[in-house]
Formats: sequence, C-alpha cells, structure tokens
Amino acid sequence: MKIDRAELRLIKLNLLRPFETSFGVQTERTIPILTLFAGGLEGYAEGVMEELPLFREEFIGGALPLIQETLLPTILARDIHHPQDLWDSFRPFRGNRMAKALVEMGFWDLWAKSLGLPLQALLGGNRSEIPVGVSLGIQKSLEQTREQVEKHLSQGYQRIKLKIKPGWDTRLIAYIRQYFPQAVLTVDANSCYSLSDIQVLQALDEFHLDYIEQPLAYDDILDHARLQSQLKTSICLDESILSPEDARKALSINAGRVINIKVGRVGGHLQARQVHDVAASFGVPVWCGGMLETGIGRAHNIHLATLPNFIKPGDTSSSSRYWQQDIVNEPLETAGGFMPVPSGPGIGVTLNRQFLERCTLSVENIKP
Repeated sequence: MKIDRAELRLIKLNLLRPFETSFGVQTERTIPILTLFAGGLEGYAEGVMEELPLFREEFIGGALPLIQETLLPTILARDIHHPQDLWDSFRPFRGNRMAKALVEMGFWDLWAKSLGLPLQALLGGNRSEIPVGVSLGIQKSLEQTREQVEKHLSQGYQRIKLKIKPGWDTRLIAYIRQYFPQAVLTVDANSCYSLSDIQVLQALDEFHLDYIEQPLAYDDILDHARLQSQLKTSICLDESILSPEDARKALSINAGRVINIKVGRVGGHLQARQVHDVAASFGVPVWCGGMLETGIGRAHNIHLATLPNFIKPGDTSSSSRYWQQDIVNEPLETAGGFMPVPSGPGIGVTLNRQFLERCTLSVENIKP
C-alpha cells in the first residue's frame, strides 16, 4: 500500500467540566488529528501529547514538526505492506513514541479498511463489547466526590478510579469507602509521591483498593519495586512503561502487578500488543488507559482492549462525559458497564467534518 498524502490537523475542544489531577486542572484539550490517504481510503488517528510535557517528555510544539518534517516524509509514497514496515522505518529515530504512535495508528486504520476488516480482527481481539470503568478527577469536596462516585456506579461503571495527591488521599478514600464498601475502587497518583511517603501509601492498604496507579516517579521502576514489596495493594504501572522491554524489566523485579496500557504512550498498536503479551506471560493483567481522547482515539482504544489479557475495566467511558459534541458521527456510549466495539472496517467511526472544521486551529497537507 502506498500512502498518497497526509493531513495533520490541530483542533481545540472544551471539556464539559474541569478535570483535575496532581498535574493541575484541564478545561480544554488541544489535539493533533491525522488523516492518511491511500487508494480512496482514509485512516484516522489522534495524538495524545499535550501542550506542555507534563505526562511524559513529549509535547505538541515538539511533536508536530517531527511528524510533519520527518516521520511522514519517511513513509509517504513508499510500499508499506504491514505496520511493522512502518515501525521499522522509524527505528533510527529515538524516543518520541507518541509522535510515532500517531502515524502508526493512522496506518492501522487505513490498512484494516483496505482489507475490509475491523481493527480488532487484525490486532487479535474478538469481543463485541469491553468492560468499562471511569476516571474521576479531583473534586472540590469530599461530598462532591461521593456524589460523582454514586452517579457513575448507578450508571453501571465497573470500576471507579479516583485521582489523588498529597493531602487528598487517605481521608478521601476512607470517606468514599464507608459509603461504597463493595465498589471496585482504585487510585491514581500520576507520580506525585516518593518513598518518603511510604506510610501514607501503606495506609491505603486498609481500604481494599484494586490497585494504586503510578504512585512514584514517571521514569522509575526500581523504587516501585521497593514500594511494592512493602504494600499489600497491587501497584499499577502507567507512565514508567514505554515499551515491551520496560514491561519485562518491571515485572521481572516485581515493580507492579498490573499494567495500564496507553497505546499512544508506548508507540502504537504493535508495541501495545507486545506489552500486552509480555504482561500475559507473567500472569499480570492489563487494562486500557485514557488521555481524554475524542472519538478517534477512543475508538482505537476500544479495539485494542478486545485483546484477551485486557481483563480489568479500562478508561474508555462514554464520550458524552467529556464533550458537548464529539468529532465523530458515531456515539461511543457505555451501557450497563460495557462499551460496544464500533463495527465496520477499521476503527469503525467517521469524521463529523462540519464540526471538525469549526474546532480546527490549523491544517497542514503533506505530500511526497
């Protein structure tokens, strides 16, 4: 398959409500949207890098020139028979996995459409729906948090994840657990603790959490191994797993017992599938994390989460929780704690072009 041209679009969407984590408060998202064109078909992908390098090192201002000036010219007008060919062409360029993932995921969608198959069929998944949890940002009060937990449990979500930070942790979880003793609860620290906080983290053991997500540094596995040895609760690794090699090393030293796979973070579907397989070989479950995606990224995540070792509910909750209007035509909404897998070739969603134009900041067309 030869890719004729590419369109790299930057859009901005307002979130329905502020989303607060230990990084700060988000009220909007600036999002790269890539379209690859070949033989009358279009492949879509969404970038998860943000305006500032808060989650990992990558950010929009650095990623877009790399994609436009290096990654896309490397593959345009070349014969690409499989996503591995594309990944191999990017091998000389170190790091920048979110940028590589944007291009790689666009090709997966295009390739699946050329074969007339849903993306999950090529990835190795086989489900009509996936279990879904919800991620709740830091609220203004304990009472507002309880209301949000109650609301989402009533909607059938199978796991409630609460964002925590120093000073907003044990008291919060104690309060929520007394109201919801049977709920599947997890917490996400987004790397804001250190080993000096071990007493706080050990105190979370009494609340029977399913896991504590990424409590320590974003680039660490050694201290996580030390912490895991002193906790009853499983640690879930997120930011610190960028590759199958990272997953193997972390699980070999028991740095965690769960892995959150974000396809953009690890470099695309090929790498995500390999992380999935490494975790499965250790008997460690995985789940699919979210980065406040639109329907394009959400659809990619849903298809990935159909693989067999995605055992725990992921963050692919209803699109309407985040956006007044999505950029895709198909509603991606949960029902009874499950998200249906979009049907049809590729990722199974189409662009709402009229709305997309209204929220576009810039468009670049890249040709061979």
